[in-house]
Amino acid sequence: MMSNASTYKDLPASQVTILLVSILLVALCGIVYELIIGTVSSYLLGNSVYQFSITIGFFMCAMGVGSWVSRYIGKDLIQSFVYIELILAIVGGLCSISLFMTFPFAPWMYTLVMFSFIFAIGLLVGLEIPLLTRVLAERTDTRNSIADVLSLDYLGALIGSVAFPLFLLPSLGLISSSFAIGLINISVAIVNVIWLREHLRHPRAVLYVAIGVLIALVALTVSATRITAFAQQHLYFDQIVWQKQTQYQSLVVTNYWQRPDLRLFIDGHLQFSEMDEHRYHESLVHPVMSWSGKRENVLILGGGDGLAAREVLKYPDVKRIDLVDLDPEMTKLGQTFAPLVALNKNSLHSPIMHVTNEDAFVFIRKTERLYDRIIIDFPDPHNEAISKLYSIEFYQMLSQKMRPDAIMVSQSSSPFFARDTYWSIAQTMKRIFPEITSYHTTIPAFGVWGFHLARKSPVGQLGQFPEGLAFMSKRVFDAAQIFASDISARENLKENSIFEPGLYATYLKDMKYGPLTKKDRRLGIN
Repeated sequence: MMSNASTYKDLPASQVTILLVSILLVALCGIVYELIIGTVSSYLLGNSVYQFSITIGFFMCAMGVGSWVSRYIGKDLIQSFVYIELILAIVGGLCSISLFMTFPFAPWMYTLVMFSFIFAIGLLVGLEIPLLTRVLAERTDTRNSIADVLSLDYLGALIGSVAFPLFLLPSLGLISSSFAIGLINISVAIVNVIWLREHLRHPRAVLYVAIGVLIALVALTVSATRITAFAQQHLYFDQIVWQKQTQYQSLVVTNYWQRPDLRLFIDGHLQFSEMDEHRYHESLVHPVMSWSGKRENVLILGGGDGLAAREVLKYPDVKRIDLVDLDPEMTKLGQTFAPLVALNKNSLHSPIMHVTNEDAFVFIRKTERLYDRIIIDFPDPHNEAISKLYSIEFYQMLSQKMRPDAIMVSQSSSPFFARDTYWSIAQTMKRIFPEITSYHTTIPAFGVWGFHLARKSPVGQLGQFPEGLAFMSKRVFDAAQIFASDISARENLKENSIFEPGLYATYLKDMKYGPLTKKDRRLGIN
C-alpha cells in the first residue's frame, strides 16, 4: 500500500541518495538521446549545424512544456516518476532504430518521426526533474533541493555529452547506444521500484512490467549488430561488405554483387567507385605531379584509402610521401582491407610512405617540412569542420610549407552540381596563390567534377604523364580546362574564411537547388 505523499519529508537518507543518483542518470540519458537524434539526422540528411540546432532547440522547448505540465501531477510523485522512466526507456531506446528504418522505407515521414521523438523524449525528461525536485523539497528547504537537483542535472548532462563522442558512438554505434541508454532508464525505474516501493501503488505489477522492458532491451542490445546491419543495408543499393562507426565518422564499404564495384561511403557520402575511380585519381594526381620541377617530397591531405598515393608512386623520383588523414580507422582500412589493398596496390605500405593520423589543420601548423607537391583530397565542404580546410587561413599556412616552385592541387566539388562552391574555392585560393589553373572531368559515379591547381609563381609547365594511364593525357587535360557556359565562373562570389565561413552555406545552397538556382530557372539564366 502506498503511503501518503506527505511522508516524503521522512524519506531516509538511502532513499534520498537513490533519488539524487536518479536525477544524474536522467540528465545523462536525456542529453545522449538528444545527441543520438542529432547525429542520426546529420548522417542521413546532412547539414549538421542545422540538425543539431533544431534538435537542441526543439528538445529544450519540449522540456519546458514537460515542466509546465508537471504542475498538474498533484500526488503520487514517485510513482509518476517511475512510470515516466518506463515510457522513456521504451521511446528513447527505440529512437535510433526507428529513424534509421523510417528513412529508407518512408522518407517523407522522416521529419515528422524525428520531431515526434524529440518532443516525446524532451517532454518526458522535462516532467521528471520538477517531480523529483518537489519530492526532495518536502524533506528539506526549497533552496537546497533546487541546488541539489540542478547541480546533479548539469553534471549528468556533462557526463553524457562527454561519454557520447568518446565512448558510446565509437564503441557501440548509434543503434546500440540508444538501446544501452534505454537500459539505464529502465534500471533507474527498477531501482526506484525496489527501494521506494512503499510510495507506489501495486509495486509488484510495476516491477514485472519494468523487468519485461528490461529483458526486451537486453535482447535488442544483444541483437544490435544484426539490427544495425539490417538497417544500414537498406540505406545502400549494393551489399555492405565492411562497416565501422569510428570516433569521427561512419565508414561503409559496399560491393555490387554482379560485378566488382567496390564503393566507399563516409557519413553516407560516396567517396569512390571502383569502376571509375581511376578517372578521379588520375585527374587529381597527374597534372600536379607531371608539372616541371622538383617533386621529391609530396604531401597528401586526406586520401586515407591509398588511391591517390597509388598514382603518386608512379613517379620514381619521389623520395617521401606524407599522408595525413584524421581518422586512423580510415588509413587502417586502406592498409588491411584486402579488396581495397588490391585496388590501391598496397600503396600505404610503401617504404617511402609516412602516415599521420591528425587533423590536417594541426599538422600543417606544426610541421617544419617543405613540400614540392601538395595533393588535397578532402571531402566536399558539407559541414563546418571540413569547410575550414578550404579557407584563406588554411591556404596561407599551406603556402608557407611549399617550396618556391612547388605546386598544389585540390579536389573542389562539382562545377555543375555545386557551381558556386567550385568557383568560391578558386576565388579563395586566388587570395594566396597568384597562379590558378581550373579544370574538370566527367566521372560516371559523380558527374562533372572539378579541381584547381595552385602555384606561387608562373614558372614551370606541364610535363609528360606516365605511360599506361587509363584516362589522363595531355589532350584530355587541355580539354579539361575548357568550361561550358553552364559551368563557367560566376562573379561576386565570397572568399571563404574561418572568421566568415561562407563556403559551407554556399555548398548547402548548391545542394538544395542543384545546378541552377530557382531564380536562375525563372529568369532562364545559365
